[in-house]
Amino acid sequence: MQQIKFGTDGWRGVIADDYTYENVRRVAHAIANYVHQYEDPSKGILVAYDTRFGSRRFGEITAEAIASSGIRVQIARKITPTPALSYMVRDLGAAGGVMITSSHNPWNWNGVKFKASFGGSATPPIINKIEALLDTKPVEGKGGSVVEADFKTRYIAAVKAFVDLKLIARAKQKFAIDVMYGAGHGIISDIFKELGVPHLEIHGEPNPLFPGMNPEPILPHLSGLQDAVVANHCEAGLATDGDADRIAAVAEDGSFVDAHKCFAILLEWLLKRKQWPGAITRAFNTTRMLDRIAKAYGRELIEHGIGFKYVADTVLSGKQVLIGGEESGGIGIPRFLLERDGTLNALLLANVMAEEGKTMGQLVEDLQQKYGRHYYGRRDLRLTEEVKQSALRRAAAKPPTIGRYKVQRMEDLDGFKFFLDAPTNGNGAEAWVLVRGSGTEPLLRVYCEAAAPEIVSDILDSAVAFVHERATNA
Repeated sequence: MQQIKFGTDGWRGVIADDYTYENVRRVAHAIANYVHQYEDPSKGILVAYDTRFGSRRFGEITAEAIASSGIRVQIARKITPTPALSYMVRDLGAAGGVMITSSHNPWNWNGVKFKASFGGSATPPIINKIEALLDTKPVEGKGGSVVEADFKTRYIAAVKAFVDLKLIARAKQKFAIDVMYGAGHGIISDIFKELGVPHLEIHGEPNPLFPGMNPEPILPHLSGLQDAVVANHCEAGLATDGDADRIAAVAEDGSFVDAHKCFAILLEWLLKRKQWPGAITRAFNTTRMLDRIAKAYGRELIEHGIGFKYVADTVLSGKQVLIGGEESGGIGIPRFLLERDGTLNALLLANVMAEEGKTMGQLVEDLQQKYGRHYYGRRDLRLTEEVKQSALRRAAAKPPTIGRYKVQRMEDLDGFKFFLDAPTNGNGAEAWVLVRGSGTEPLLRVYCEAAAPEIVSDILDSAVAFVHERATNA
């Protein structure tokens, strides 16, 4: 049997290579066994799927496998965003939910995410229990069934109730929306139509090939949104990823607004306007501008591992959290749902713009002026396992320099983060670079933040050279 390894948010694989009907059934049986052992199987399981190739059929196979254990299963009638599934798990009091998606991966990937009974990403202990049950004998039982259900209507109503739509309507700002051929298609657009908000939606038709892009809201995949914003004189562009749980934006001049800035805009607004209680959490690879904002408002900032499951873990431990998230655009507000939600956050960004009376670019500039210049970059390196492991071993040994930059200190919460002696240009970001290997594929990512774009680019070049150093010398 092929090895199935769970990552930060479930299992992903290449379709027809390791992501096969047989392996999806193995994962589904493990989830069923987990529910029988640790949850109340009488509460049932929900199954949903995105726009990827075969997702509906993989969802049906998952539902059938879980039902064979005696559990009642509801499967989505239509393509469904991940946050909608999570919302309905909590709303219906289900024992859990299964989402067939590979989120932001290329078109030839698919995956299985498990959503816990609280309506969010399964915590590390839950994931570990499911993984441990992968090849145990499937539970068999009577009384299982599979019926279709609508998971979108009540979710969309809840999103609309959480956002100040009247304020957005009065502002009459114009938006471009890019759903990246994914599961978020039509949702924001339909809401804006009801409100009379000027807008256009691009890449709105579901397409499992995601032509011309990976459905990940980062550059270069958002070039179409950048063009649409400028050509149509929009105040902002809003983007959600393949399963609509991640966010990014584009300013009125077409410049990219990464998830870090989106997170910071939402945080500043929540603290200033809403004044809701709670700590702020962020992943290890996320901007430290959030730390400065938290300090300015006297709020606790909690740093954790990479993956939204760590946000869930923090909340479930009893900590009150205002907002939490990660570098990839997965941001959640537990007051609404303990889950990442690209659709909600896109609408909240429009809410902030309306309340402040500013464009997206003006909001970003306000942050840079108030908290110092912070710029971010990332490189994804597909490597042989040998080169990847060599780089990680050398990083663990704490090199004295990365390129021409002296390493001042190192942190290893989740990967190896080096703080460097690069210029801060006054009050700008303290420079850091993070080297982190994927646990599920021959991929190594290099992340960097610094006080100027050219510094970020230079540090990333230096870090990539460091990764390849031994391979080049050999």
